[in-house]
Amino acid sequence: MPLRRALTDWTVVVPLAALVLLVLTWGRTLPMGLVVLVAVALAGAVLAAVHHAEVIAHRVGEPFGSLVLAVAVTIIEVALIVTLMISGDAVKTAPLARDTVFAAVMITCNGIVGLCLLRSSLRGHVAVFNAQGTGGALATVATLATLSLVLPGFTTTRPGPEFSTPQLAFAAVSSLVLYGVFVSVQTVRHRDYFLPVTSEGTVVTEETHADPPSTRRAWASVGLLLVALVAVVGDAKSVSPTLERGIAAAGLPVAFVGVIIALLVLAPETLAAFRAAGRDRTQTSLNLAYGSAIASIGLTIPAVAVASLVLDRPLYLGLGPTEIVLFALTVVAGILTLVHGLATLLQSAVHLSIFAAYIFLATNP
Repeated sequence: MPLRRALTDWTVVVPLAALVLLVLTWGRTLPMGLVVLVAVALAGAVLAAVHHAEVIAHRVGEPFGSLVLAVAVTIIEVALIVTLMISGDAVKTAPLARDTVFAAVMITCNGIVGLCLLRSSLRGHVAVFNAQGTGGALATVATLATLSLVLPGFTTTRPGPEFSTPQLAFAAVSSLVLYGVFVSVQTVRHRDYFLPVTSEGTVVTEETHADPPSTRRAWASVGLLLVALVAVVGDAKSVSPTLERGIAAAGLPVAFVGVIIALLVLAPETLAAFRAAGRDRTQTSLNLAYGSAIASIGLTIPAVAVASLVLDRPLYLGLGPTEIVLFALTVVAGILTLVHGLATLLQSAVHLSIFAAYIFLATNP
């Protein structure tokens, strides 16, 4: 790409503009017009992050490429949670990590999975994927979520949905170890379990729809991805007070802030997965969805655990009864969807129905 064209490309201009807005507005009380401008720049930076993460993913290939966007999304998520924990009231922000991580699990395991299965099944009548790899990913999500989000509501060392310090340390270390094992299996030991497959069951070892980008372009995308991530986190911090006031004015629960954060940070993942489904790469879509859920729990929980200990702030991780029921339903439906390596329109409708129920109950608890 010529230099002049590259410098005027929206994927270059938007992250830089969002970063400039961050510098100009940081620490200031913003009028409504400027809030709208920052919000638009924030959305543009998210889309730019999608583009640059996909460039990097295309360069490194599957299944490593799916990990790039998952980790990028998790960095945004952790930064937003920790920033709001530092700047907000200790009691109000105590359940923020739980609400955000659980929202990420429901969005990825039901919203993204349902949308991608819908597009794949409409395109080819049946969505085809590798049951071994995807089933293992779902088992990892179920284990991580149970250890980090379900158990705190049943332990007795501390009252309420809160781990004691040793319990929190155990959950954090277990999450990191399990995430590391999953990455090792996905990228090294059983890499073929996570590669796209055709309707005949043949593993697709190479993407043929386009030549991979050059090394120079890939490194440029790495730098611009970092700029976009910084801009997303900072601009989101700038507009968060207005967002919180708007949620309160609308009569929505405080927990809905976590839903908004998760929807924002998972927008790149959703778009990338949906595009992969349109290219008949259902396995890539599921890698993105479940990989993002695993990264969200496996990396976010240890990070916020350390932040809560360093900042000496409470951290409520235990889910309520309604959330536990929805999570259990998600796991059961996921198992029945993935067991045969084939899915139809019905499975997509099941997952989208669970996601709709979650959003409805998040606004009407």
